[in-house]
Amino acid sequence: MSLLPRRPFTVLTALGTAAHHTFEVRAGVGLVFEPFIGRRGAIAMWAGGLPAWALAGWMAEGEQIEKWIALNNAAGLAGGIVHFVEWPWERRHGIPYLTEAEGMTSEQLGPYNRVLHLWTLAGLLAVTLETPRHARKWALLGLLLGEPLRRSAVHHFRWAREQAERDPEHWSPVLRA
Repeated sequence: MSLLPRRPFTVLTALGTAAHHTFEVRAGVGLVFEPFIGRRGAIAMWAGGLPAWALAGWMAEGEQIEKWIALNNAAGLAGGIVHFVEWPWERRHGIPYLTEAEGMTSEQLGPYNRVLHLWTLAGLLAVTLETPRHARKWALLGLLLGEPLRRSAVHHFRWAREQAERDPEHWSPVLRA
């Protein structure tokens, strides 16, 4: 394996997705797709998929894998954008900052915004700079996944509020408010 990744922004997008998911779990708001497949299922899915994505970005070659990478990169970008569509934000020096989100406390919002900014920027750079012509329709498909991801997020936080009522010690205090 090369010391330098073939697609550095792909690797960063996969790592940004992992950072996002980790931040949300530690904040007590759950894991993406957890309402559908449970915590263990979601952990297993992401624990397999995210390293595979990063490894593919680091070293994989070939037309088929480039389509899969393009789909993932664009879905990662769409996932970051969903936050700014679904939650209130304000512009600071031209950059959007969430003012509330997903059961995050005010102390968590600063670092969470940094995770979202870096993740979204990495996704944008991966899609624009690392997507070959033959894989562009796969990137478009990944961007179109933004709407199902948005709907999943809406469902997730309705579900998370219910979970916080049932088991308050394991969920964000903001979800219980």
